[in-house]
Amino acid sequence: MRMEVLHVSPELAAEWLTRNTSNRPLSKSAVQQLAGRIQRGEWQLTHQGIAFDEDGVLIDGQHRLAAIAKAGMTVPLTVTHGVPRTAFTVMDTGRKRTGRDTLALAGEANSTHLAAALRGLHLYLNAPNSAWSGGSSVTSNDQLLTMLDQHPGIRDALHHGIALNRACRITVTAATIGWYVTTQARPDIDQTPWREGIVTGARLEPGDPRLTLRNTMLNLATGTTHRRRDDSREHLLYYLKAWNAWAEGRSIKLLRRSPNETMPRISRQPPAVSENGVLRLP
Repeated sequence: MRMEVLHVSPELAAEWLTRNTSNRPLSKSAVQQLAGRIQRGEWQLTHQGIAFDEDGVLIDGQHRLAAIAKAGMTVPLTVTHGVPRTAFTVMDTGRKRTGRDTLALAGEANSTHLAAALRGLHLYLNAPNSAWSGGSSVTSNDQLLTMLDQHPGIRDALHHGIALNRACRITVTAATIGWYVTTQARPDIDQTPWREGIVTGARLEPGDPRLTLRNTMLNLATGTTHRRRDDSREHLLYYLKAWNAWAEGRSIKLLRRSPNETMPRISRQPPAVSENGVLRLP
């Protein structure tokens, strides 16, 4: 076998794809994800590239080549020639490095929950009203690290998200994002009563948004209320609805989501506070 590093242009990638005669079906979503990474400048040269067998047939790397062609950009790529055709059966059988793996290797605690929260935050900021599942919702490992660098406060928010999840079964992702974006948007509001109310449920009157959110999440968790597939997005929508009512001093007895409802904007109204600084509710 012979290996070399070449700068592969979109034109060369397209030409090499014509030698792709015995590969698995091409995944359009995988190509789109790789092309996005190339266009965002996330492409890095590694030992993983493309491979041709003894007859010059492409046996590995079709998605990389298709992504280069789609992105329209030249990138460096490891190219291996003369790979035995019999090696085809053991290619791509390893496990891909997940966002959790990437964060753990970077020394982050709670890497599983943190990766999910960062992905959700990325979607909330860039596509709040799109589906948070499927190929279009995939977030690259580099994007997760960039998000963490831009939003370091998500680490602290995660602790609150875990506590809220334990109290009322709201997803950790939704609770973390909800806590983070509301504290960022409204640093003038002390959210301690919000958190304590949801966690304990103590002395809350019917119509208190904290009690309504708590009960809604518990009902969803026990199956007494219909659950949708996109739980974290739905839970975040409920969280922000309830939080807005709480911050404005409004009562709310029911949390619902209509089919095409958009993600609520965080309330900018002056906080309804009593003389002792606690948010005043009817």
